[in-house]
This record gives sequence, C-alpha cells and structure tokens, in this order.
Amino acid sequence: MQAAPPILEEYIAGLKAHDVARIAATMSDDLVVMSSGKSVPKADFLPFLHALYAGFPDWRYDHEPPARDGDWWYVLWRQGGTHSGTFRMPGMDPIPATGIEVRIPDQRFYYRIEGDRLTVIRPDPVAGGAPRGILEQIGVALPPL
Repeated sequence: MQAAPPILEEYIAGLKAHDVARIAATMSDDLVVMSSGKSVPKADFLPFLHALYAGFPDWRYDHEPPARDGDWWYVLWRQGGTHSGTFRMPGMDPIPATGIEVRIPDQRFYYRIEGDRLTVIRPDPVAGGAPRGILEQIGVALPPL
C-alpha cells in the first residue's frame, strides 16, 4: 500500500484536533467541497467546521488508512459526537443543544491533491452521511435533495 501524502495526513491530524487553522493550511485557496449536488468553496466550508466543533465539542473521527483510487485519495471515516453546544451553521438559525448523540454511517471521503494542497473534497453520497446526516439526526427539517 502506498503511503498517504503528508498533506493528507496533516489534514487528518487537523480534523482530529479540531484545529480549523491547521485544516485550512492544507487546502488550496480555490478548494471545493462537492456535497449534496453543491460545490462549496473553502470560504464557506471552514465556518461549517467552526460551527461543528462548537455545537459538538466531542466530535470524533475514526478512520481506515488513506488509500488511492486513480487520481483520488480516499479515507473511510466513522464520525460522530453529542450535540451539546449551539450549532451555528452558516446560513441557518442557531440550533440550541439537543443532547442528541449523532453517528454518521461509514462514509468514504475522496480527496484530490495537486502539488502540496487539497483541491477537492468529495464525500460519497450515503444515506445519513455527512454533512446532511448531522442535521437530520438533530431534527432539523431539510428540503429534499
């Protein structure tokens, strides 16, 4: 198995540490997160991470070792936490703590790396997967996909 690029390992370490500045440093300025049929730029993705870690202070990540699939790297993630803080998702009203334990089903996230930065993040569309599954599990009414 090929060793994961250091930038992907640094991104993973940033996620586990809830260190948004560290995560941001692994991304190109024009990073795009492709999720639920939308392309989310870096400038909108980073505030989501801040909101996630404030709303779910115990958010945890477990994963399989990164692997390669053609031009993409992927990580099979298991993640979740307790909604014990206010979740201030950009573009939505604040969601007060519910105490609900959220568990995201196993989900692969694919990463495109160019040079020494992540340029694209693309989660597999999985029922109940992140990020939509977080909101669904805490009872937020969402429009259909």
